[in-house]
Amino acid sequence: MVEARDRQRDGPGPDQFLQQAMPLQRLLLPGGNQVHLWYLDLRALMGSLQHALGGEDQSAAADTDKELEAPALTVEQLRFARRFYLRLLLGAYLDIPGKDVIINRSNRGKPVLDTSVHSSSLQFSMAKSEGRLLIGISASKHVGVDLEPAWRTAKNPLRLARRYFSPAEYQALKALPADRHDEAFLRAWALNEAVVKASGLGIANQLCRFTLQMDPDKPPAVLAIENDQAEEWFVSLLRPAPGFIGAVAIREPDTELVCFQLLQAQ
Repeated sequence: MVEARDRQRDGPGPDQFLQQAMPLQRLLLPGGNQVHLWYLDLRALMGSLQHALGGEDQSAAADTDKELEAPALTVEQLRFARRFYLRLLLGAYLDIPGKDVIINRSNRGKPVLDTSVHSSSLQFSMAKSEGRLLIGISASKHVGVDLEPAWRTAKNPLRLARRYFSPAEYQALKALPADRHDEAFLRAWALNEAVVKASGLGIANQLCRFTLQMDPDKPPAVLAIENDQAEEWFVSLLRPAPGFIGAVAIREPDTELVCFQLLQAQ
C-alpha cells in the first residue's frame, strides 16, 4: 500500500517509462499539452556509444558474459556522452543527424536550439545525476527538469530552506516532523530546480519567488508565484529508476507526461 501511494503521489515510476532501444528513428513531436521525458543511464549506454563512435563491437563480450558491470566513465566521458545523447534525441525529433544540432545558451544560461539554424520551436531541459540523465522535451513551451539521488540529504535542511526557499516554504518545512525534513527538502529542492529552469530566469535569487507544496503526503503543486498565476503551472515528481527522483515543471496546467527510457541497441 505504501508503494502504491508513493507512486500515485510522485507520478510515473520505472514501469511507466516506455523502453526505446537504439538506434533511434524519427520521433514524433510532443502534442500541444505533452512533455516527453527521457531517462538515460549513461553507463548502461556505453556499448551503444562506443559502437556509434566506431569503436569495438561490444556484442560478443556481452554474449559471453551478460553479468559484466557497465564501465565507469571519466568526467570527460560523461560530459561528452551527455552532449552526444542530447543531440541524438533532439536530432531524432528534428529529423536530422545529432551532429547537426546546434545548441546555444540564452542570456540566462538556459540551453536552447540555435534559432539561426533551426526553425523549430522545440524546447528542452536536461538534468544530470551520477551518470544518469533526465531530459524533458516540449513542442513549444519552456520546460524544466531535475534529477536527484533519493538518498541525498542536507546537513541542515531548515537552514538551507530559510536561506533559499520562500518564507512560506520554510515555515511549512519547519512545521513538519523532524524525521521528515530530509524527504520534504529533497522533494522541494527538485521541484524548485525544475520550476526555475522552466521559467528561464536562472537560479540566482529566484527560488524565493514562488511557493511549492512542502507536505510530502500531498501532490506536488505551485501554491503561489510572483507576477504569475500559480494555477497555470504543472509540476510533478517521478521515479525513473530505483534510487532516483525526478521533477518536471511547465507553464501548462493540463500537461500529459509521456516517459521513455533509452536503451542500448538490442
